[in-house]
Amino acid sequence: MNAASPSTLHPGPPVATPLRRRLAGDRGQVGGIEVLPFGFLILVAAVLIIANAWAVVDARLAVTSAAHEGVRAFVEAPDGTSAAARAQARARETLVALGRDPGRAGVGPVVAERGFVRCSRVTLEVSYRVPAVTVPFVGGFGSLLTVRGRASELVDPYRSGVPGRATC
Repeated sequence: MNAASPSTLHPGPPVATPLRRRLAGDRGQVGGIEVLPFGFLILVAAVLIIANAWAVVDARLAVTSAAHEGVRAFVEAPDGTSAAARAQARARETLVALGRDPGRAGVGPVVAERGFVRCSRVTLEVSYRVPAVTVPFVGGFGSLLTVRGRASELVDPYRSGVPGRATC
């Protein structure tokens, strides 16, 4: 085996082609670095938009869950006199359990088509006001957007203790 001599490994300085000459210097280096803060601002704006969209989606999930729980409390109530109060209380409890501010929430009246009788459709609407701008770890500010959730359910036709005939 012949060992390669140092002169064959590095034959000399590289040939100065026009491309090598253009890439060898620092000229043009500054053109582009000033774009980095602009890109960072775009990233921050995109994160804020995503956080705001998620705040609205999260509030929508919370009010829909609260409406479902409220309607369920109505149809499971022992009698018609306490059913509406139980439904509204359960909806508020659900919002608090989901970490929502009860001051921003609104629980509408329970609408029962025929009252507390078998097969009556019961509807409840819950609303929540979400800040227009939500900054993660800081909170929200600006005008408030109202998010609404609605749920309905039938009073069980086969349940004992409920007046009326099962016609559904």
